[in-house]
Amino acid sequence: MIKEKVVVVTGASSGIGAATAKAMAKAGGRVALLARSKDLLDQVAAEISSAGGVARGYLVDLADADAVAVVAKQITEELGTPDIIINNAGAGKWLFVDETTPAQAVQMMAVPYFAAFNVTHAFLPAMLSRNSGRFVFVSSVASRFVWPGATAYIAARWAVRGFSEALRADLDGTGIGVTLYESGVVTSEYWKHNPGSRERVPKIAKMVPDVTPEQVANAIVVAVERNRRHVVIPFMMKMTCWNHALFPWAVQWLMTKTGYHRTQAQG
Repeated sequence: MIKEKVVVVTGASSGIGAATAKAMAKAGGRVALLARSKDLLDQVAAEISSAGGVARGYLVDLADADAVAVVAKQITEELGTPDIIINNAGAGKWLFVDETTPAQAVQMMAVPYFAAFNVTHAFLPAMLSRNSGRFVFVSSVASRFVWPGATAYIAARWAVRGFSEALRADLDGTGIGVTLYESGVVTSEYWKHNPGSRERVPKIAKMVPDVTPEQVANAIVVAVERNRRHVVIPFMMKMTCWNHALFPWAVQWLMTKTGYHRTQAQG
């Protein structure tokens, strides 16, 4: 299903994005890598090419709708209309509201939410004309339940989930599918770039194994090949989501009570 397909991956310069781009190329996809770091994009593209895959990097600020439209036109001209779009780009440090500036809150909503909207908006008309394709949104279980000390980050993930589900409703009856991927802690460079965030993961999360970017990438490949609507890994996190669906008050209580609190920061 992926072989010879045009695959767009945002946030492809590192972490989940880079791993997913490599996995898609390994499955036979022709991959367009989108990110803001040219050196890292070139490195990922070179690694894919050296492994026998096909990849090309495109430098773009995904929060800039006009820039995304220009790159979308370029990709379409060079590779064709995408078959699979992986909206993975995301950012944002875990902070309380009073620790977050309004500018930071806007930035956290810009990527991932507006980035995903811009990319989807740019490619959707051609995909509708062809009446085929799949959008994948890479998010977090932060869109299911919440914890203290990551307010704007969590709000942005709820926006991504809302957009993915609304888009699926919009596309009902077409040949275009929508997949939402969610997990807990991923051992990516995110934590290194956002010091202090890892310490705010609720203690209850210790019951759930961390996952690697490669595990995420493999789960996304399987989801695309099997036309899945929703993917949660690992199994323990899936069980947590099931429990939350049945007993939302209990799971939320645990997330809040075992989460990071101001007394810890002050004590």
